[in-house]
Amino acid sequence: MSFVKLSIFGTSFEVTTRYVDLQPVGMGAFGLVCSAKDQLTGASVAIKKIMKPFSTPVLSKRTYRELKLLKHIQHENIISLSDVFISPLEDIYFVTELLGTDLHRLLTSRPLEKQFIQYFLYQILRGLKYVHSAGVVHRDLKPSNILVNENCDLKICDFGLARIQDPQMTGYVSTRYYRAPEIMLTWQKYDVAVDIWSTGCIFAEMLEGKPLFPGKDHVNQFSIITELLGTPPDDVIATICSENTLRFVQSLPKRERVPFSQKLRCTDPSALDLLEKMLVFDPRKRINATECLAHEYVSPYHDPTDEPEAAEKFDWSFNDADLPVDTWKVMMYSEILDFHQVGEPNLDGEGVPEGALAGPDDGSASASGAGGATGAAVTTGGASATNTTGTGVAAPAHSAPAAVAAK
Repeated sequence: MSFVKLSIFGTSFEVTTRYVDLQPVGMGAFGLVCSAKDQLTGASVAIKKIMKPFSTPVLSKRTYRELKLLKHIQHENIISLSDVFISPLEDIYFVTELLGTDLHRLLTSRPLEKQFIQYFLYQILRGLKYVHSAGVVHRDLKPSNILVNENCDLKICDFGLARIQDPQMTGYVSTRYYRAPEIMLTWQKYDVAVDIWSTGCIFAEMLEGKPLFPGKDHVNQFSIITELLGTPPDDVIATICSENTLRFVQSLPKRERVPFSQKLRCTDPSALDLLEKMLVFDPRKRINATECLAHEYVSPYHDPTDEPEAAEKFDWSFNDADLPVDTWKVMMYSEILDFHQVGEPNLDGEGVPEGALAGPDDGSASASGAGGATGAAVTTGGASATNTTGTGVAAPAHSAPAAVAAK
């Protein structure tokens, strides 16, 4: 199968002739996303180009991690791969179903009614229960990473920053408005609770129609949080490792926690109760995804028999590896062959089928698809992927609310 080379946003985009009608969807920090039509299945898909994945060991490792995660995570509310291939120029392309919109676009276009908020929140939590049970922290949950189709089916995307849940973790992650305070306070030792905080911020934004903590910078962000939650308790302050951060927190005026009912326009006591349990300073006292699902607010959709956990933990054994680019490249090729259920190639390239990999001197090979899917999405800067298993959540006693028209 041959490749077609296009120029999109001044960027070379190489895909197999299986995919046509490419249109730019968005540009992220690590790749370009286009919509396309899959001629094999007739489905609309999103194709994400990972630019120069083998340019540095850090980028190679990041791409490898995202590929491994997308292969491992199989859940109705998590985006998953339908195809992946390496182009002749050695760029990597992830192919996924195409959803119509994302939560950010919905929130900026109209207020959401309660039934939609409940259903969207339920699906986010259902996906997080699965992800967290696999030992994975998303780390970058925000409305633009929450994809929605015309049937209100919801999928979480962009696992490029995802990490193992409990070792030392450092770095500047997550869009500021949705960043958990423990990330700002310690920059280390955080776990799945950071995703619950981010989800709480998204929940509040759905209720209020605007971000709850719209900080102008890191310092202002934390100050705004204390205006609602009050001064961090002593046991949280005791976890701060940085002397500069500790001095900053101690310099803030002492504040008392404000009841959410006084701060927010929302008058639904059940919604406020769940939100207050999600937005807790101490991550050890924050409600988890399973507990959130059992809360009264999402009871119209809660079904403990249909909220699965991962069958096994994600294998993070590669995560501390400091390897050269060529080694990451071999590992990446192996993962792509495994995705297409192909035997391991030998050093001469035997066992590499046409349609799985293309080298710099071979423009004729590309990965064949893993099957199409219907109705899914990608968003600006989002890491997309496809769930080939179906249409999302259907609660046994309650159907999804009437479809939200995508804008």
